Amino acid sequence: MKFIIVSLLIIAFLTSCSAGDKSNSTETKAENYSHPKMNGVSLEMPSLPIEKDKIIELTKVNAEWAAMIPYGYTERNEAEVNFNYSGPWWGESLNGTRECIKMAQESGLKIMLKPHVWVVGQGWPGDFDLQSEADWLKWEKTYREYIIACAHLADSTEVDLFCVGTEYRKAVVKRLEFWRELIKEVKTIYKGPITYAANWDNYHNVHFWDQLDIIGIDAYFPLSSSAKPSLEELKKNWKPIVKKLEKYSLKQKKKILFTEYGYKSIEYANAGYWTYKDDTVKVSMENQAKAYKALFETIWQKKWVLGGFFWKWHFSDNDFLAGPLKRQHTPQGKLAMKIISDCYGKK
Repeated sequence: MKFIIVSLLIIAFLTSCSAGDKSNSTETKAENYSHPKMNGVSLEMPSLPIEKDKIIELTKVNAEWAAMIPYGYTERNEAEVNFNYSGPWWGESLNGTRECIKMAQESGLKIMLKPHVWVVGQGWPGDFDLQSEADWLKWEKTYREYIIACAHLADSTEVDLFCVGTEYRKAVVKRLEFWRELIKEVKTIYKGPITYAANWDNYHNVHFWDQLDIIGIDAYFPLSSSAKPSLEELKKNWKPIVKKLEKYSLKQKKKILFTEYGYKSIEYANAGYWTYKDDTVKVSMENQAKAYKALFETIWQKKWVLGGFFWKWHFSDNDFLAGPLKRQHTPQGKLAMKIISDCYGKK
């Protein structure tokens, strides 16, 4: 019953996006929407079983949502998607993810279940491509098995939002009919809201938003090529992105969720995190904090933005200021954490 009520509430404020379409001012229409933000955290699924108090820590930074990511993987130059494998990452198995969902729900958190395929030796699936029809069919078969298994998990655990895929820049274009059929099948299993996590430079090439409830974007938009841009520069450079996304949101009659967002704690943090190797730039906690502040003071304020899930939260014991994660995206133990906590705590 809780699952049905929560899902209906989410769908209600999603569908309100289409209200007021007769207005000529997109800004006026956007400002007429009223809804709570989805104050979310993307979790690094724990390698070993954890206690619930580790999950409760998320609520201390005012997070209300957690993205659970039961990773699958594909070997480089291979088509098959593997998942629910035995290995060191307990939390990435379906049973481990189930346990994490249960603990999070008991802690009062809402859940987005977000399947994500890792390409071994390559990383993200954005450049994933295949050359033969036979290989594409193998990928479709195994990716479908992965997503359907996750959809059953989403249904049985009554999660609040399901994501059908993450950052497949080429596959969403080349295999459009597959995605359409997959989404139809998912809807026979999971009855809650559904999204897809498009890369920041690829959301406009996703042609099945009409079948989904939310436009999901992994929002790593480059804002400045400067080593240490000012807050004013970052806020100014958000403006054309805000205008473009608002226009797209209104065109699709759907609101936007940042299925991922975040910044490394380095110089050039806003130049695109993939631009520089970590060991070639200096650590800058101030840069990371400034980048979050600019986002929260600009696009986060828009009513057509549902909120987002920052990348990401680690459960292992780390010195986030001096250890291997000091340059990475996580804001844990860094200046940015207070900025996030303050923003998430606003009602």
